[in-house]
Amino acid sequence: MLACLRSAAVLGVDAYAVSVEVDVQFGLPFFAMVGLPDATVRESRDRVRAAIKNAGFKFPEHRITVNLAPADVRKGGSSFELAIALGLLAHEGALKPKSIANTMVLGELSLDGGINGIRGVLAIAVAARGFGVTRLLLPPRNAPEACVVDGLEVCTVRTLVEALEALNQPEAATLVHVAAASQRPDDGTDLADIRGQAVARRAIEVAAAGGHNLLMTGPPGAGKTMLARRIPSVLPEMSFDEAVECTKIHSIAGQLPADVGLLSARPFRAPHHSISNVALVGGGSIPRPGEISLAQHGVLFLDEFPEFQRRVLDALRQPVEEGVVLIARASGHVRFPARFMLVAAMNPCPCGYQGFDIKPCRCTPEQVARYAGRISGPLRDRIDLSIVVPPVSVGEMTAPRTGEPSAAVRVRVAAARAIQRERLGDRPAAVNAGLTGGEVTRYCRPDARGGARLARAVDVFGLSARGYHRVLKVARTIADLEEATAVGDAHIAEALQFRGTS
Repeated sequence: MLACLRSAAVLGVDAYAVSVEVDVQFGLPFFAMVGLPDATVRESRDRVRAAIKNAGFKFPEHRITVNLAPADVRKGGSSFELAIALGLLAHEGALKPKSIANTMVLGELSLDGGINGIRGVLAIAVAARGFGVTRLLLPPRNAPEACVVDGLEVCTVRTLVEALEALNQPEAATLVHVAAASQRPDDGTDLADIRGQAVARRAIEVAAAGGHNLLMTGPPGAGKTMLARRIPSVLPEMSFDEAVECTKIHSIAGQLPADVGLLSARPFRAPHHSISNVALVGGGSIPRPGEISLAQHGVLFLDEFPEFQRRVLDALRQPVEEGVVLIARASGHVRFPARFMLVAAMNPCPCGYQGFDIKPCRCTPEQVARYAGRISGPLRDRIDLSIVVPPVSVGEMTAPRTGEPSAAVRVRVAAARAIQRERLGDRPAAVNAGLTGGEVTRYCRPDARGGARLARAVDVFGLSARGYHRVLKVARTIADLEEATAVGDAHIAEALQFRGTS
């Protein structure tokens, strides 16, 4: 007897349909799984057998063959277990064959017949309508993200017995409807908490308005981390499409919080400097998104920037420039989105005090040069704004809060981004940091005085062609914050100041 159920798997950030074909024939007991299953899928045999028996059903002691089609794509994970178990129960007559039409089955089995949550349900739900599916049968834990997609019936089941009842009696099945959160969460961070640091606050506003990368250099305790953690508070709210994309990535990575259907806060990722290359950019035998993809539409904060391995930092070059990371494997290529703001913080030298009077610096010139040289020139060239964060005086620390709150800065940032969307249209990189070469020429042309100032800076400071264009992009953002039509001399001067030149 052959039973065929519909399921799905995720490759990269997109889902594809998988047909779970279960064939039971008379013969010596044997359980074979084909269709390029990896080790996690092959382990399903023992869980399926135990779940069926412990749920009170008879396990067919015959020759069992399970095929996961298409057979030319490697399958991983435990999401097929519920479909496999239901296919075996169909052989015993416990499942009506017609009950599985237009239904996609997802879930991992526990040994007692319970059904556990899986990864990547939102990506599967988004793609399910294109597969001709009208109903999803899945664990309760995954219901909130599945309900984000309109036009699908979402039926939750907690046990194998409930799954059979829901399929055999669809009119009695419990359908769920979970509203996705849309309010901006308040984590308590606010720019008003920052004392002093007027230049850093201005740099954060400019970086947020144009989606630019930012490097902060300063001694320990100057507030670099505190500043970085407040950047999400000045970023505008994500659009629905951006929220769906972020949620898909976090779900695939297994980092979506329980009972959360749609992420409403822009991601802030701060990996430790001991992170590996694969953990940062993504990869693995079955590629999974890394930290740069988890920071999609948000902030990737790299504290102690020079302490990261050189090859890890150099792996950021292409994603920072193109907003995407391509993972190549023998079985094919996987593309992960990686459009984020890179925010980095570092000390001026190994001891951290060169150029400041807090403590005497004991580093030799060779040590300082070697420390700075851990960050390659090409990566530095991809950072739009570079500022010095000086230590805060006692008077500034004890003074009342006088700085603008994040809400006020966010209004200006949102207005500047609205100008950029109107200029660039509806596209993924509708910010000045994503301008192409032709768009820089078209939208960022400075006036005569600004052009002359920039030309002098190229000669004096040796700006590369990429650095030249990035100065123009930052100047365009400064002009957008002022709602100015043209890029003027003052905008070029401020952009050069943030470039580390004057």
